[in-house]
Amino acid sequence: MSLFLSAFGLGLAFFAAPGAITAQLLRRGLKRGFFSALFLQLGALIGVTLWALIAFIGAAMLAQNTPVRLFLGILGILLLLLLAWQALRDAYRGQLTEAKDTSAHGDFVLGAALSLANPLPIAFWLGIGNTIVSSNGRATPDPWSLEVFLTGFLCSALLWCFFMSGLIAWGRRFVTPLFFRLVNFVCGLALVFFALKLCWILLSLLMS
Repeated sequence: MSLFLSAFGLGLAFFAAPGAITAQLLRRGLKRGFFSALFLQLGALIGVTLWALIAFIGAAMLAQNTPVRLFLGILGILLLLLLAWQALRDAYRGQLTEAKDTSAHGDFVLGAALSLANPLPIAFWLGIGNTIVSSNGRATPDPWSLEVFLTGFLCSALLWCFFMSGLIAWGRRFVTPLFFRLVNFVCGLALVFFALKLCWILLSLLMS
């Protein structure tokens, strides 16, 4: 139970932290509502879970593989800059809705792409996650501890996904064109910031 609660709290902290996914979540959720926000987060959750499985299976080599990390990092930077351009463009145009809504499949794929193109989660899992799971004194996590940990993490993540989707869907009724332009502008700047941050990490990796 202690391990489950630790994982549950860690999941809430992980997904509540501001990031590129949060910025895109606000944009798409305010535009298209509950299901768009939900599928975006579920896609991101799939990506995070995949990184967790890779880390816990013992793929620490991936975290030390510089070419792979550079490839993922560059892919992530390009994706973030593309999303930033779209957000700033909508802020300039003052768009509140789109002529054609993106499908749930598109939201899900974008969430997964944002998560998988960011190599930082594997460092998180190899560090914080693996430390908690290995708190029973073993050098490596046993299958039962891994199952309990992932269950707690996924439960809190799913709870957060539905909570945020509902909150954003409820808040749509108060959205005005001016407010939406402001959200797009702030989210665009945030996405640029996270792209630059990821770029700095890659430069540090090359110089190390």
